[in-house]
Formats: sequence, C-alpha cells, structure tokens
Amino acid sequence: MYRVQVELQVFLVHPGGPFFASKDEGFWSIPKGEIEGDEPSFQVALREFQEETGQEVEACAASPDYLELGSVMQSNGKEVQAWAFRGEWPEGASFRSNLFSMEWPPRSGHIRYFPEVDRGVFFNAQEAKAKINPAQSAFIDRLIELVR
Repeated sequence: MYRVQVELQVFLVHPGGPFFASKDEGFWSIPKGEIEGDEPSFQVALREFQEETGQEVEACAASPDYLELGSVMQSNGKEVQAWAFRGEWPEGASFRSNLFSMEWPPRSGHIRYFPEVDRGVFFNAQEAKAKINPAQSAFIDRLIELVR
C-alpha cells in the first residue's frame, strides 16, 4: 500500500516474535507470504495483506487499480512478487496479525504464540528504503517510477 501526502509514502510491516523485537533497519517488509498449492500469486498478495494487517485490501484501497512491481530474489533464496495499490489505513481500525507458535524460551518446553508481524507503518520512500529488507528496496524504486 502506498499514499501520496506531499511525498510518496510506503506501508511496511515489521516481523513479530522475539528474534526481531530489537531489529529495525533492513528487517521491515511488504506484507507477504507463501503460495499454497496452485493459488495465483496476486491472490496470495491480497490474502497475506489481510492476514498480516487485519484489514481487507478493499477497505484500504483508494481505487481498484494495482501496479505490478515484478519480483526480487532475497538473500535467503526466496522469490518475492509484489503489487502496489494506493490506499490509506482505515480511520479507527486496529492493526492485528495472524499468530505463529514456537518454543520460547528455547529448550524450555513452553510453546508461546507471537504475531507474524507486530506493526505496520507508512514511511517516506527514503526511510522505507532504509527499513525494508535490502532485496525488496527494488520494489520502492519501481513504485517511484510508476507513480511519477
């Protein structure tokens, strides 16, 4: 999701859980997830936005137009495909993410649940490029070119 308020701003999410609690620059991401079966990647993008933010894209989108941003390969070998839409966080809406479980603390035998992402924020393009996973910064460059 992006918006233009004097300048371009990009909505990014921060990974949840204890491993990322104190990590910032280079760790934020676009809302994303894995393709399940033969699900079309665009449908995965819509589903993952909802699962990671608690908001349907339609509730945030200013228009039904989507900009295809292509794909990038992250250093972990995962390919990420992205689309952008112009939108705004719904006034009064709370941010909520789906949960994952893990043993925490390690080797304690205790299973705890954590949000997949713990927050979402609009950043200007320069800030977003510093915050986002380095491979995904190409999406911001592509968005800038498309929005011009």
